[in-house]
Amino acid sequence: MPFIETKDRTSIHFTDWGGADRRPIVFTHAWGVHKGMWDYLLPEFLDAGYRCIAYDRRGHGRSDIAELRCDLDTLADDLAELLESLDLRDVLLVGHSLGGAEAVRYLTRHGSGRVAGLVLSAPSAPMLAQAPGNPNGIPPEVVGAMRQFVRTDIGAMLDSWQVEDFFGTARPISAALADSVRRQMVDTPVPVMLATFETNMGVDLTAELPGIELPTLIIQGDADINNPLELTGRRCAELIPHASLTVLPGAGHGLYLGEADAYADAIGSFAALLPGRHRSAAVFAG
Repeated sequence: MPFIETKDRTSIHFTDWGGADRRPIVFTHAWGVHKGMWDYLLPEFLDAGYRCIAYDRRGHGRSDIAELRCDLDTLADDLAELLESLDLRDVLLVGHSLGGAEAVRYLTRHGSGRVAGLVLSAPSAPMLAQAPGNPNGIPPEVVGAMRQFVRTDIGAMLDSWQVEDFFGTARPISAALADSVRRQMVDTPVPVMLATFETNMGVDLTAELPGIELPTLIIQGDADINNPLELTGRRCAELIPHASLTVLPGAGHGLYLGEADAYADAIGSFAALLPGRHRSAAVFAG
């Protein structure tokens, strides 16, 4: 299994499918889960001619964690070390939820020299928590209740999820597949879940988003109750200079599975128009 070792001696696990002559897509996953969230999308992108790299955030999946450092700068630095270790160029960077915030911080911290385009999928950006500059954010009492669930019994919170609310209704999701997403969260170490929860809820990228000069696709469902569209994706589209927003009607936070066909089509069409030295990949027929 391929790993890289970061400067603080954390082993980051990744998978790398496709050839070096293809445009690389690097996938960063959501809070609490691991790179397995992308598994059912990868064949679509591989068939369309892309190289697909997905990795486990430190402390998640098969990645270890040398010390409990899960601030956004550290997570962005891990992404930078992965791109540098593999010497990736002309990357399409796809980040979902917290992974979207990581992608933004990577670009503002490390620059866009290796990246051709950005996809923010239901992003945890500009910010989630209620604050003077974000009056419609998640109230402190709700954040506190969620924190308590993560600390004591995240299963109780997951039991309250409705499959249709999270994934949407366009594509039926089996109980086994929905359970596998829950299992990823239950299996992530509690200290890591708490640390990344604080990172996710503490994000404020409002001042960073206008500095992103890359072509950017924001894709989100209008029924997302985790990261509501008007709070996150819509505001990102207003703040990023070269952003386009694709809204999938009726889709929830798990649109990468619940709206997999439309989701892959939108990203594939966006990717096919990006400049770069890699041979062109196909636009999805959809």
